[in-house]
Amino acid sequence: MSREFDKNMVQLVSQLATNYRQNFIFSLYDSCNLANKDEIIEILHELRQLIFPGFFEKKRLSNDTIEYYIGDLLISVEEKLHRQIKCVLLYKNHLNNESEDSYLEEKTNEICSIFLKLLPEIQARITIDVQAAYDGDPAASDIEQIIFSYPGIFAISIYRIAHELYKLSVPYIPRIMTEYAHNETGIDINSGAEIGKSFFIDHGTGVVIGETCVIGENVKIYQGVTLGALSTRGGQTLQGVKRHPTIEDNVTIYSGASILGGETVIGKNSIIGGNAFITKSVPEDTRVSVQNPELKFKNSKPKEFEQEFILDWII
Repeated sequence: MSREFDKNMVQLVSQLATNYRQNFIFSLYDSCNLANKDEIIEILHELRQLIFPGFFEKKRLSNDTIEYYIGDLLISVEEKLHRQIKCVLLYKNHLNNESEDSYLEEKTNEICSIFLKLLPEIQARITIDVQAAYDGDPAASDIEQIIFSYPGIFAISIYRIAHELYKLSVPYIPRIMTEYAHNETGIDINSGAEIGKSFFIDHGTGVVIGETCVIGENVKIYQGVTLGALSTRGGQTLQGVKRHPTIEDNVTIYSGASILGGETVIGKNSIIGGNAFITKSVPEDTRVSVQNPELKFKNSKPKEFEQEFILDWII
């Protein structure tokens, strides 16, 4: 390499190092590192193996080996989860300029213990979601097809896992989990949302469910639905404020609908039609639909054959 190249390289190293030291965005703590995204995704894969035994592993399972299988997976999950939770708690302490918590190990152990004890309940909830998908989709040939291939179930199952960690005030990890599902499926469910039993997302691409959204039981939504905030111009000042709608029990929301605002409530047993834009509450047992626009068709033949057709758009 030439001397000029060496000189440029030294300058580049110096400039980047200065940026690291001067900008709070970059992490330079000697005592901790950022969370390991790859290992968090590994935890998700192993948890899905626990929740759906026999579906996502290479080993054959039997009644004689199931306890060994569960034990091995739980040990692996606990080790990785403990490592990542301790890491993010330590990192958060440094960001907040707090002294190292002498009870950090104890706190990490407590969170891991509580979360692992919740696994049977998480599994039960996801099983009900799978049944809702089967009951609600005539295209589903069997339960196995849903577990293997439905993006809605993939996203919901990861949300159910992440939500429990969110409730335990674990930083970073819940959002990493749900954003992984978002990247894989196009379904964006914030880990802070509260979602009741028997939840079904059909097709799913483009669905957005915000952090403070509350969804009741037996709710079904289609692709392109947004349950969002009216405006985020307030930025960080809106932390902790309910910004997203409440969807009560037995509601169906069709594709492309947008329901916005923390004070907006969709009452029980209501049906929201496709492409509806809602910023005010809807009473129980209400059917909301967009007034049929007209479609105009113009024949592409030469002018002497030109005809115009007007058809109603059916929602």
